[in-house]
Amino acid sequence: GTLDTPETVEPTPIIIFEGLHPMHDERVRDLLDFTLYLDISDDVKLNWKVQRDMEERGHSLESILASIEARKPDFDAYIAPQKENADLIIEVLPTDLDPEDKKTLRVRAIQKLGVSDFNPSYIFDEGSSIEWSPPADKLASPAPGMKLKSGPEEFMGKPVQVVEMDGTFDNLQELVYIESALKNTNTKFYGELTQAMLKLADAPGSNNGTGLLQTLAAFAIRSIYEKKSASAKAKA
Repeated sequence: GTLDTPETVEPTPIIIFEGLHPMHDERVRDLLDFTLYLDISDDVKLNWKVQRDMEERGHSLESILASIEARKPDFDAYIAPQKENADLIIEVLPTDLDPEDKKTLRVRAIQKLGVSDFNPSYIFDEGSSIEWSPPADKLASPAPGMKLKSGPEEFMGKPVQVVEMDGTFDNLQELVYIESALKNTNTKFYGELTQAMLKLADAPGSNNGTGLLQTLAAFAIRSIYEKKSASAKAKA
C-alpha cells in the first residue's frame, strides 16, 4: 500500500487509533494506554468470506481461496504479530459444540494480567477454572446449546485471564442471568451490560459472544478512561 500525507492530530480527551497496524510501530505502542486486537480465526474468516462473496457477490470458491492465500504472507508478517502487544484479544473461532455447525461461534476474551487500570473479567470465582452450561429453563439457547468458560491461562508466554462463550442466545433479555455470574464487568449497576446489549439487539453478533465480549471490552475501556482522567486531574 501507500502512505497518506502526514496529518496533525489535535489533542482530545480520547483518541481511538484503529486499523491494520496500530501496534506495529514501537513508537506508537508507547503512546497507547490500552490495546485491543480482534482475532478472527482462518476457518471463521473463510466461512464469512464464502457467505459474502459467493452468496452475495457471485464469486467462485477458487477465487476466494486465491484471494485469501495472496494476503496471508503480509498478514502473518505484519498483522498477526501485533497480538503479542495487545492488552485484550477477542478471539473468534468455530463452535466446539458441533463440528458440523459452520455458523455458531466460540468467542474468547484473552485479558492480559498486570495492565495498568485494567481488571480482567471472570465467571463466578477469580483464579478458578470454570466450565458452565446454563440450564435451559434460565437461558434459552438454540442447538447446539451454550457453554461458558473462565480461568487463568498462558498466551504467547504471558499470564492471561480468559472468558469464553460458545453458542447463541434465544432471548437477549435472559442475558441478565449470565451477567449475574460475570465479575469485574466494569459496569456501574447490575443490568447495565444487558441493557447495553439490548440497545444493539439488531446489530450483528448481538446474540452471541462477539457482542457480549465486545460490550465487556467497551466497559473496560470506559473504566480505564475514567481512572486515568481522575489520576490526571489529581496531579494537575
